[in-house]
Amino acid sequence: MTDTAPAIELKGISKAFGPVQANKDISIRVMPGTIHGIIGENGAGKSTLMSILYGFYKADKGEVFINGTRTEIPDSQAAISAGIGMVFQHFKLVENFTVVENVILGAEDGFQLRPSIAKARKSLKQLAEEYELNVDPDAKIENLSVGHQQRVEILKALYRQADILILDEPTGVLTPAEADHLFRILDNLRNEGKTIILITHKLREIMEYTDTVSVMRRGEMTATVRTAETSTEELAELMVGRKVLLRVDKKPAQPKQVVLSVKDLRVTDSAGVERIKGVSFDIRAGEIYGIAGVAGNGQSELMEVLGGMQAGTGTITMNGEEIDLTGRYSDGQSRRARSIGHVPEDRQDEGLILDFTAWENMVFGYHRDPDWAAGPLMNNAGIVQEAEGKMQRFDVRPPNPHLTAKNFSGGNQQKIVLAREIERNPDLLLVGQPTRGVDIGAIEFIHQEIIRLRDEGKAILLVSVELDEIMSLSDRIAVMFDGRLMGERDPAEANERELGLLMAGISEEPDKPAWKAVDENLDAIEHGEAPKHG
Repeated sequence: MTDTAPAIELKGISKAFGPVQANKDISIRVMPGTIHGIIGENGAGKSTLMSILYGFYKADKGEVFINGTRTEIPDSQAAISAGIGMVFQHFKLVENFTVVENVILGAEDGFQLRPSIAKARKSLKQLAEEYELNVDPDAKIENLSVGHQQRVEILKALYRQADILILDEPTGVLTPAEADHLFRILDNLRNEGKTIILITHKLREIMEYTDTVSVMRRGEMTATVRTAETSTEELAELMVGRKVLLRVDKKPAQPKQVVLSVKDLRVTDSAGVERIKGVSFDIRAGEIYGIAGVAGNGQSELMEVLGGMQAGTGTITMNGEEIDLTGRYSDGQSRRARSIGHVPEDRQDEGLILDFTAWENMVFGYHRDPDWAAGPLMNNAGIVQEAEGKMQRFDVRPPNPHLTAKNFSGGNQQKIVLAREIERNPDLLLVGQPTRGVDIGAIEFIHQEIIRLRDEGKAILLVSVELDEIMSLSDRIAVMFDGRLMGERDPAEANERELGLLMAGISEEPDKPAWKAVDENLDAIEHGEAPKHG
């Protein structure tokens, strides 16, 4: 092993964005045929480092070696030519293109597409058989589940002959069965000699699937250890520089009066497809009602209706008063007036305006509040001062309210949205994927804030694909599949396997591996058919 050149070696990599030093003299070696984990807090510099490796950014100084050869990577095309592929946290797919069209996009063999498509079809078939990457080549991306879209991203990289694959938070929106399937794929790739770099905040995944792990903190590489020789507690402490509580510490709920009541809610999209099919539930003051499910099964539409972003039919009452669902008065402003806070699932598209500053984003939706008026104008100085306080309390990095939202890491963008909504102390908090892409230290803080609101008598609707999060935070758990609630479970009695199967629409365990049943159900839904297992 000592005579083998590293698949990747970075030496003395530094990168600054103005006064912010994102990477400081980082050196790292990744051996071929291994899965190498990279962990760190939000803003630690992980994504910047990988973006340098993939050619999105140019390092201010330092060298990159691929298989022992010094390599210049001025752009992503050079990275692809060097055998590097990257699967981003937010997929880079054209939604109205088919799978095969996305795979060949940018890698066409000439002006005539037919030969390229034929070649890609043959390659996709081989890759599907070799790595369990089964996807319908003629399916449109917009009709695929998130798990299948991720497979398309991996197929794109492999089609371009990638020997080094970088995955950024790959299981953020997957069910446990889908995540298990993904890691079987990665294990197959490793066995074929591919090198995998795994960026994740999930320490369980690091411990189970990686060979080595590097820890970053505040732009520096603090440690690289063999996974078998460390522990989740040690890694968490290396990440944040202090001991971290890895479990949610909460007292039993003390639910009181019903705050939100939903009866026979139905939502139909612009194409006439019913996305929510007669959903009913109540949430009481002082409890967390968790909804688990694979993305795309109606949770987003549910949050949008409750948050005033979409119309529906049925009856919703908030503190005993009925809410208009026709769309005429169905808007976020009216919901906020009813003391409903909303942390949307997609922070970039729905929670922030990326080209506006942090302080502006921290007041959006509440900017008409009389407290922020200065005569006919807004009290911008007061808003900035308030934003500075929120950034300190929520540990947003860098703590500069004048930076635009797009200049913050994904996890820090999430903290900006959470600070805006939680600090308003709403009677009902709608929170979607609260810790997606957030580091272990920030997860601890966010969970504590959600529990604090509950203990103060607030009602919480939690939507998350993270079963650990759902099971540890929720006082009652519902599972959503194909626009319906599959039933409620007591967190004290539920287990991850049962909930994972319910998330795939399987109410009874089938006589086959769960991941196969999951795939068959998702494939059926994508082709407009009824689920095969339920």
